[in-house]
Amino acid sequence: MPFRQGSARTRQRTVLLVGVAVLLAALLLAVVLASVLTHGKQEVSPKMLQWKDRGTTKNLQEVILGRCYNYVMARYPELGDKDCLKIWESLKHAFIYKNPCNITSEDYQPLMELASHPIPCNKSLFWSKTSDLAHRYTKSNQNFLTLEDTLLGYMADRVSWCGDPSAPGINYESCPKRSECESNPSSVFWKMASKMFAEAACGVVQVMLNGSVEAGAFRSSSIFGSIEIFNLNPNKVSAVHIWLMHDIGGPQTESCSGHSIRRLTSILEQRNFKITCEDNYRPVQLLQCVHNPDHTDCRLCTNTTAAP
Repeated sequence: MPFRQGSARTRQRTVLLVGVAVLLAALLLAVVLASVLTHGKQEVSPKMLQWKDRGTTKNLQEVILGRCYNYVMARYPELGDKDCLKIWESLKHAFIYKNPCNITSEDYQPLMELASHPIPCNKSLFWSKTSDLAHRYTKSNQNFLTLEDTLLGYMADRVSWCGDPSAPGINYESCPKRSECESNPSSVFWKMASKMFAEAACGVVQVMLNGSVEAGAFRSSSIFGSIEIFNLNPNKVSAVHIWLMHDIGGPQTESCSGHSIRRLTSILEQRNFKITCEDNYRPVQLLQCVHNPDHTDCRLCTNTTAAP
């Protein structure tokens, strides 16, 4: 009889152990299935929106912070009180996890306030279709500043960024062109920065235009023609000097008496600005001649007679 009782207890323990093993196996299977299903859901999560322009610049945070610190610590130490970390955070919050076609000026307002700084009078240089030449000139002549020479422009020059509603909130693959949507991160940023740059101008301001482009030197659709010109303050700006530059050896499509320059002059006069216009402003033309020293346009005196 005791033997039968011991055998029964053994069978009960065996059944119990088997039941526990089956339960543990079921729990393990449930964990594995949950992991597979979760991984599957992540793989079919919403894809990034697709656009036609290049995506966000790789290592954007490091690029922006590096440029900011270089600007306020090395180039203009008088701006050393600027908080580059806050500037980066305000830029990031302007676009991260947002549809890149729904960006507003309010998104960038904190950034504009954090990064703004005074522009010395008589130093503002505006440009249209002369980007490379204008920036070469300001690098060789510290008496002038373009928008890209300010803190905002210096940080953002040739850099791109845009967000996306899906994780990780930043699209590194593509960003929208202006033709795809007007209210994209780049367009809204540069319009706001250009407006602020024009509002800060004082004294005599310079405008470098391209007299070799077929469409005309002044275009109402350009940033200068649609934003900057209308945000110059007649109470602060005493005169506007137009430098109409032509490509060395290129076509001289328009001069200071041309139709688009007359249209620009009319707009400025209606806003009570004094205007001068000069074809091929010599200091800038000499910079052009660095790459074309033997061209006839680059001769200081075309009728030079050799000394006896």
